[in-house]
Parts: sequence; C-alpha cells; structure tokens
Amino acid sequence: MPRLDATTLPTLGPSVWTPRYDRSAVGVGIVHLGVGGFHRSHEAMYVDRLLESGQAQDWGICGVGVLPSDRRMAEVMAAQDCLYTLVVKHADGFLDARVVGSVVEYLLAPDDPEAVVEKMAAPGTRIVSLTVTEGGYNTSPDTGAFDTAAPDVVADLQPGALPRTTFGLVTEALVRRRERGLAPFAVVSCDNIPGNGHLARAAFGAFATLRDPELGEWVAAEVPFPNSMVDRITPVTTDDDRADLARRFGVEDAWPVVCEPYTQWVLEDAFPGGRPPLEDVGVQLVDDVAPYELMKLRLLNAGHQVLGHLGRLAGHAYVHEASQDPLFREFLLGYLDEEATPTLPPVPGIDLRRYRADLVGRFANPAVRDTLARLCENASDRIPQFLLPVLRADLAAGREIRRSVAVLAGWARTAEGTDDTGRPVELSDPRRDALLARARDADPLAFLRERDVFGDLAEDPRVAAAFTETLTSLRRRGTRATVEDLVRGRRVR
Repeated sequence: MPRLDATTLPTLGPSVWTPRYDRSAVGVGIVHLGVGGFHRSHEAMYVDRLLESGQAQDWGICGVGVLPSDRRMAEVMAAQDCLYTLVVKHADGFLDARVVGSVVEYLLAPDDPEAVVEKMAAPGTRIVSLTVTEGGYNTSPDTGAFDTAAPDVVADLQPGALPRTTFGLVTEALVRRRERGLAPFAVVSCDNIPGNGHLARAAFGAFATLRDPELGEWVAAEVPFPNSMVDRITPVTTDDDRADLARRFGVEDAWPVVCEPYTQWVLEDAFPGGRPPLEDVGVQLVDDVAPYELMKLRLLNAGHQVLGHLGRLAGHAYVHEASQDPLFREFLLGYLDEEATPTLPPVPGIDLRRYRADLVGRFANPAVRDTLARLCENASDRIPQFLLPVLRADLAAGREIRRSVAVLAGWARTAEGTDDTGRPVELSDPRRDALLARARDADPLAFLRERDVFGDLAEDPRVAAAFTETLTSLRRRGTRATVEDLVRGRRVR
C-alpha cells in the first residue's frame, strides 16, 4: 500500500474525498505556527473547503514548527507533500475520510529561522495564525505579565541573534515588513484562551518593546490581533487510528487527524489587510467574540476538567466512559447548570440549554476515544483559564462553588500519584515537580497554596473549607462516594 503523497492521490478509492483543486496553483497567504492535530482539523480544514469551492487560491497555508520536538511533523509533511487525512468520527461508528490539501508548505524554524521570517515577511502573507497552547504566550497566569527573564526570550533579544521563539520570529518579520513598506499581517491566536487576541497583542507588544520601545508602540497601534473562538474535539492520533485508516480506506498516512463531527470558529472581523471569505464555509465573523469564547471556555473546556481529574481517579480512561457514567454525567450537568452558566452573559444566536445538551452528547461519543489523561495535561495552564474564572465569579456572587472546588481537590488527589484502585496516575504538567511536592505536604491546603496557579484562593474561607473536606473524603472514601454526596446535595463527609 503506497504512502499518501501527491503522486498516490489518484489511486485512492471513491470512499476518500481528495482535493479537486490544483495545489500547485495555490499561493501562501497564511503562515501558521504550531501545526498539530487541532490546526489540521480546524483552520486548515476551513481553508481546504474554500479551495475546494474554487475560492481563496492565494490563501494557502505554510505550516511552521517552532520547537525541536516539531521535527517529526516536518518529516511527515515532507514525505507526504504536506497532505494528510482528516477522519471525522461519528457516534454511530461512521467514518468520513478527507485528504486535506490546504497546507502547501512546511518549514522547521530550528533548522532555518531565516526562511520562516522571510515567509512571514513576504508580500503575499497577510495572516499569521498560532496554536502555541495556553502556556505559549510567556505570561504569568496570576499577574498576566510577560516573563522578561525567560531564557529563550533573553537569547532572542541579543543583537544579531537568530530568533528561536515565536515572539522573535514574528517580530523580526514585522520589522522587515515595516522597513519594506508592507502593511503588517494580522496575528490570529487560535488557542483556547479568553481574549486570545488581546493576550497575543500584549505578549508580542511586550517583546517588541523589549527590543525597541518605539517598535513596541508601533506593534500595539498598527498590528491587528483579532480575537477568535475555536471548537472541535481532536484527540491525539493513535496507531490504531493509522491502522484503521489503512484497513478501511486503503490510505497509509503516517500522521492522520481524527476528530468529532462538530466544529465551530467564531472570528472577530478585524483584518485591514484582507482575509479569505471564511464566512462562505461556516465561520462566524462577528464584531465581538467575547460571549462565544466565554461560553466555550466555561462550558466545554472547563467541563473537560470537571470530567477529567475526578474521572481518572474513579478509574475511567476515556472521556466517553466518564460522560456515559450516570453519576459523572449528573455531576457534569450540575456544574454546567448551577456553576458555569450563571457566570455567562447572553450569547447572540445561541440557546445555552441546547448547547449544554449537545455538549454532553459530544463528550459521550465513543468513536472519538479522547483520553482523560490528555484533558488533564498542562492543567496548571488550563485550569486558571477555564475553571478558576467560574469559581471566582461564583464566589463574588455568593453562588454554589462545591463542584468547581471538587475538581481542584481531584487534581490534588491525582498529584498524589494513584487512582482509587492504587493504579499509577501520571501528572503531565509544566509545574509537575512543584505540584507533586505540595501534594505530599501534610498541610491539606498546601496544593491550593501554589500561588502562581491559584492566586489567593486558599485564603478564602469557603474555598478552603470545601477543598479540605473534599480532599479528605477523596482520600478516605474514594471518588464515587464523594461525587455522589456532591450530586445529592449532601455535605461531603
């Protein structure tokens, strides 16, 4: 079976949708930094739809790997002519396979940062988009300040340095465009962060200011940073996914992407340099993204954390297992209805009751097989963005907080290293060592005293009492008994 590339496309069977447009005629208009599964199931998919409709021939994508760990992606993209298979997994077991061709070039910054900078500085590039994760903006989750002492940032600011960070690469490209009389490109964050455009503006503006205060002022005033809300559950690709694709569709793809059917992209329409007609393929172009992103962050993303930490302790491995468990489904619905939704403003065009019901159905899709371990990765970045704003809003309003606090207690219990049956539970987090040390501390509030993550929450009497009671119950009685008390409205014993 030949591996997927441009020469083997005509040999694929009719069950696989393949590009019908001439990829050799597609020019680069978008440079995307951080090409992973989500970008390929989302932004690249939307651009592929546009190209398939005969539009946006000058809006192809050049993918960029910024980290040394992106080398494997670079190798696969080179071997497959930047083609990959997007497999949409429906709840009834139906698979929809589509070869996506909108990524027409891939560059690895550690090998050739100059090529990456010049690609962004090229006249045809009008959008630079990012998926660099919640922690990729080099800001403190507590204060929001840019970390000026980060070693890679310091290195990038040295005169004549070859840039190695996202900030260094993008800023150097903007400097060259300015010198050449070209308008700046729009920088579009596609990460799950409230006000991701505002955060990107602050982070890149801070870096530019460190390089040159006048440059920082220009970036803040002239470079567009549209906000966006993105949504599509995209689990990590497994060897089983590769084997299934080969068996069912006759496609040998070293790195396909699997995802759920649902997709949403809400994008602030702020592109003075131009943009592709994304509204023609289902993207919502709006003046204000904030209501939509809050809805998604506080319901879907926080809902993942609600299921993830406690579900792992109870022995569940997959999201659909926890969501189909009546006890955990009721716990999740209680969080969504009583703690998260009251913190949301009205969302234009969205029925929140329907959205919540659809959300639980999406989580319960057994075909996606998203792991709880993946949801729990980098929780010290995710929980401050997704869950803690809900908790703080409910505290300020005097509303229910017990389910949100229980998730924090579940995270602390997970950091002790085993689930309720004694099986090892791995903590994958940039603050792993600090969190493990606090989880072993005799003080029951030690975990919550990690101020860079939780701020002053440990000092709030309601939070401290609920956290201590819940963590004690999780240790002594186990997760199911503790969650059942919370679901039934009983005081945790």
